[in-house]
Amino acid sequence: MTKRILSGMQPTNQLHLGNYLGALRNWVKLQDQGDFETLFCVVDLHAITTPYDKDKLKQSTREIAAAYIAAGVDPEKSVLFAQSSVPAHSQLMWLLATMTQIGKLNRMTQFKDKAGKNKEKAGLGLYSYPVLMAADILIYKATHVPVGDDQRQHLELAREIVGTFNHRYGEDYFPEPESVVLAEGARIMSLRDGAEKMSKSAQSDMTRINLTDDADLIAKKIRKAKTDAEVLPEKFADLDARLEAKNLVTIYGALTDQSGDEVLAMFAGKTFSEFKPALVDVAVDHLAPISVRMNELLSNTDQIDAYLRRGAERANAIAQPHIDEVMNLMGFWR
Repeated sequence: MTKRILSGMQPTNQLHLGNYLGALRNWVKLQDQGDFETLFCVVDLHAITTPYDKDKLKQSTREIAAAYIAAGVDPEKSVLFAQSSVPAHSQLMWLLATMTQIGKLNRMTQFKDKAGKNKEKAGLGLYSYPVLMAADILIYKATHVPVGDDQRQHLELAREIVGTFNHRYGEDYFPEPESVVLAEGARIMSLRDGAEKMSKSAQSDMTRINLTDDADLIAKKIRKAKTDAEVLPEKFADLDARLEAKNLVTIYGALTDQSGDEVLAMFAGKTFSEFKPALVDVAVDHLAPISVRMNELLSNTDQIDAYLRRGAERANAIAQPHIDEVMNLMGFWR
């Protein structure tokens, strides 16, 4: 069986440094290792499970695709596509929904978090989001999925759906997808509040470094990032109570592939007026080329569209035979 990886991000707001260090950089490593067939999609169907701006959805999809490419996803090595351009995602989602137990969906914590106190007014799409995620994975018979902590519960549900389907139809048709074991990614926090995760949806743009930020803006955001008046210690563990300081040291380490202790071996005893310029240099050297490439792509959307169309053709070539086989197994007239 082909070892295949599938992952994706929603086209909601701009991708930032945390998305790059936590996901995109790892995707590129998986692609370049050559151990897996890699598929990366823009999950635009998931993006409409909560209120969204229909006039921005198409361009937002292009922006996420541009970020993938600028970060190193190669449309020749990987299948890059928009989820909605492969109808089999939605088709398989409905088929799997008929055998997904309500009790299991009721235990999904992400729905509770997103719906909040208004869960009675939430749409069915938000509630059934995990079933669509399962369909995203299974329509390609993906064997491995890189997931963050917030998606592990959904992956486990996908594995349970596989068991139900294979048992009900008497064939080991779908493989049980496994989570990809990656090196522990850096947890990147807000530049203004070390207790809050860096977020695409935060109101202030100064809380994050966007992948579209140019060198001057990257430098400005780091210079204005919240810190404290103390010098940097010798041990990374000594920063546990200094959240903003810990975050900036973490960013430096993540960008240079160093541990927190290794970073502090160079900067112990120094103030942030000395540390921040060094962090600016590292961040600009690493991120500015991504920003330049991304903005080049966005200035010529015809090229992005061509990549997405070709990716959709390749994705459909994998997905359509699978949906045909599933419907045959389920007894539909064909």
